[in-house]
Amino acid sequence: MTNIKFFKNNNGDIVKYILKGHTGFEESGKDIVCSAVSVLAITGANSLNEVCNINIKVNMEDGYLEVLIPEDIDTDKRDKANVVMETILVGIKSTMESYPEYITLEYGEVE
Repeated sequence: MTNIKFFKNNNGDIVKYILKGHTGFEESGKDIVCSAVSVLAITGANSLNEVCNINIKVNMEDGYLEVLIPEDIDTDKRDKANVVMETILVGIKSTMESYPEYITLEYGEVE
């Protein structure tokens, strides 16, 4: 099972997400659910870097991905980043609707 957690700041902007675990839908290399979640998460991180021009913090290991937007970015970049983060969340929710037994979704606040 893959656990995904999105974190919001005091303004309600999503500023961080963490993915943990493998979905277990199918064996490695054939797992379409894991692939879908991975594509959403990695494309989101790449978009934050390349489209929004934000130097994000990424921590990636086998079965773990953490993406954090820095606090000290200007309002324009923050607004663009929030659109990207909300888009990732929409994609994750859509995938989860089709495969609810393989993905859990949680929300938290950054400290």
